[in-house]
Amino acid sequence: MGYLVLFLAGALLCNAIPHLAAGLRGEPFPTPFARPRGVGLSSPLMNFYWGTANLLIGISALLSYPLKDYGVWPVIAGWLVLGSYCAWHFGRVRR
Repeated sequence: MGYLVLFLAGALLCNAIPHLAAGLRGEPFPTPFARPRGVGLSSPLMNFYWGTANLLIGISALLSYPLKDYGVWPVIAGWLVLGSYCAWHFGRVRR
């Protein structure tokens, strides 16, 4: 269970970055709450809130399962998997 939680923590921390960046720059960006889902644009405020939620949940997950017991690899794997998917997905959305 710890490996899965740390994998998801890495994914959430990676996902927080584009949403926080867009929200803090005042730019719209897709969120799961947009129409169509993940393609339409959400407001900067919604992106800020979504990014903050991802950040807080990711940090909480990291604090729940000590890295000394599981290693950093599940976090790195979650980061790389979600980051790769987002780069591919949003590259297609923006074309």
